[in-house]
Amino acid sequence: MKTKNQRRILITGATSGIGYQAALKLIEDDQKLVILCRNSKRVDSTIKSLRSENIPLSKIERLAKFPIVDLSDLNSIEEFTAKELSNSCRIDTLILNAGLQYTGSKFIRRSKQGIELTFAVNHLSHYYLVQRLIPLLRKSEFPRVVITSSEVHNPNSPGGKVGKKADLSDLAGLRKSLDFEMIDGFTPFDADKAYKDSKLCNTLFSKELSRRFLINNFNIPVLCWAPGLVIPTTKEGFFRYSRKYNELGQILFAFIARDLLHITESPQNAGKILFDLATLDSYQGEKFLYLSNNIKTLGQMILKEKNISKEANNSTKAENLWNLSGEIIQKFVTINPF
Repeated sequence: MKTKNQRRILITGATSGIGYQAALKLIEDDQKLVILCRNSKRVDSTIKSLRSENIPLSKIERLAKFPIVDLSDLNSIEEFTAKELSNSCRIDTLILNAGLQYTGSKFIRRSKQGIELTFAVNHLSHYYLVQRLIPLLRKSEFPRVVITSSEVHNPNSPGGKVGKKADLSDLAGLRKSLDFEMIDGFTPFDADKAYKDSKLCNTLFSKELSRRFLINNFNIPVLCWAPGLVIPTTKEGFFRYSRKYNELGQILFAFIARDLLHITESPQNAGKILFDLATLDSYQGEKFLYLSNNIKTLGQMILKEKNISKEANNSTKAENLWNLSGEIIQKFVTINPF
């Protein structure tokens, strides 16, 4: 299947792992990219990595921009989006791919605004980016939003069953105060559960975003997907933070899952899936779609449509999460939720 004409694609989480592999393929395909980078060091390392893949510097400079945006800081996001809106350039695909996990840590980490870091980066930053950038999506003839979630949002999935399960309860943490530890408001801090909960937020957010697009007559598909268990052979990628807290355990887990059992996906293959979701015509007619990259046979994965968890399908909870997220953001920056 061919892709449409050149698209302008904004992506988070593209300096390593799945996002980087997708960005590499998008540049090779002559797509225009806006790659959000946390700091200048990440800009330099990303350009260096792309050049090592035999991408000429002239092509990188022609196709890609690397604005510095700290997703843990709402003010940084506001500053960036204000510039984007003033430039008034359309966005054809908005890829919300950044994902932070610091499983193994006993201590809570917080964003610049004092919000638990996993929730702030994985959910709140993406919610805010969408809210601000909708006018630019609507400038596109064929816009779409792609959101990276995970099967661990579902307590009945293999990964979701391990450890404490994703469960937002009545979102009491978000209702109480900004210094909440867990979204449910009562569970003691658990970094692994915080990650699972954030992926549940991503899925609830995807459903509610699609619903709001529909009731506002915005023809914008929302594609939510789970890439499967992706463990790179390098020290970069998704597990780079949690590895700090249990390096030996991570090495052993990687050896068993990736090298012995062959139940993982490579960053390259997952990046190709993300490339397809961002560009292929076949996805344009969808309104909401949840796709999961699951094991077909040992060493082989298959992407297919799948049901989301019972809690992720709770429309009341999705709307409440949407509204509470907006209320949190409004304490710090300007937002006009639609």
